[in-house]
Amino acid sequence: MAVNVMRPAFNFEPKYRVTMLIREEWTRGLIWFRNGSRMEGTRAGVYGQSVGRRLSISLGRYAKVFQAEIYAILACAYEIQLYGRQRST
Repeated sequence: MAVNVMRPAFNFEPKYRVTMLIREEWTRGLIWFRNGSRMEGTRAGVYGQSVGRRLSISLGRYAKVFQAEIYAILACAYEIQLYGRQRST
């Protein structure tokens, strides 16, 4: 009787990179802030200080603050990617 066996494969290479900047490097590079809050409805916000980009996204009445924080992180990552693509063209 034949048995289908799949051997586990592990990839320990990180899919991200962490860069720790000193204060002087912060003032020269891209600086982004993000926030999720719940006041008069739930909102996610993104602010790109060095590029002058502001976003405020309404998530409705029933979203949780955690969901707003996650959405703000995703929106911030998207904006950084978009800004990088616009700079390279």
